[in-house]
Amino acid sequence: MKGHYEYNIMYVFFSFHESNIMYVFFSLLSAWTVFLNLLVIISISHFKKLHTPTNLIILSLAVADMLVGLIVMPVDAIKLIETCWYFGDTFCDVFMIIMGLLLSTSICNLVLIAVDRYVAVCHPLLYPQKITMTKTLISICLCWFFSSNYNIGCLVSGRYFEASQRSDACYGKCYLVISFSGTFTDLFFSFLSPCTLIITLYLRIFYVAHQQVKVLNSLMKSGKCVTEGSVRRKSESKAALTLGIIVTVYLICYIPYYILSITGTTVISSATITFLLWTLYVNSGLNPLIYALFYRWFKISVKYILTFKIFESASSLIDIFTDN
Repeated sequence: MKGHYEYNIMYVFFSFHESNIMYVFFSLLSAWTVFLNLLVIISISHFKKLHTPTNLIILSLAVADMLVGLIVMPVDAIKLIETCWYFGDTFCDVFMIIMGLLLSTSICNLVLIAVDRYVAVCHPLLYPQKITMTKTLISICLCWFFSSNYNIGCLVSGRYFEASQRSDACYGKCYLVISFSGTFTDLFFSFLSPCTLIITLYLRIFYVAHQQVKVLNSLMKSGKCVTEGSVRRKSESKAALTLGIIVTVYLICYIPYYILSITGTTVISSATITFLLWTLYVNSGLNPLIYALFYRWFKISVKYILTFKIFESASSLIDIFTDN
């Protein structure tokens, strides 16, 4: 018999008050995720000074995170609270594709961020030629395109989503039963390969950045002139550190889920898989908080957005890096 891991579905029926509380909680979580990522999207889209290759990738990541809050969270919350699936097999398949697409695109965007920071920090003189807006935009489009085809292919081939496993014990079900081959293929392409590349690049980035900061500090202590290029490299290193924090938070949220996915013969409880899946979703609302903590431009742009100053003439030309 073909091996697979499955969810040990236990139908838990909530009281009216429990259901209402859960609906309020998940609605707030969804709204929070959409709102924060929408602020990132508006900021980068509106202000011309933010139109850089790095921010273009951050914009793509914010779009994926916003869609998680807008589509995946509400649907999965309904599935969790109502227990039964009332929307049919077709919508279940569409939902699984969208969920897989957004999660795959997120890790793909993080790979692009790692490559961008690697070139910026380790090969700063080549950065303007190697990393352009056009090349970055093409890379992002390819990221979304291949993620879509990958997840659609998984559904069509039936290696990942086995619709026959949905029984009529309830009105309907919508969950995954993943074969061993599907599990390890997904683990390799969706997690191990990109994460290995990301970690390798960031180890090199932090080593080079550390050496650059040491040189810069020694020049400042000796009273020697610090060139504009040196200051720029220090700024690039700080940006790499901030984006490295985003990658680290992502790995912390995703590693438990993928570790569990390789326990192929283990029956996974519904409570465990639900918790781990929502850990993945919550990650989509954490990235804007990291921007708020470490990026001054994000704080300033949010102020402009919330006070409606972005509707003033020529507001898109404001240099928010020097704005007081």
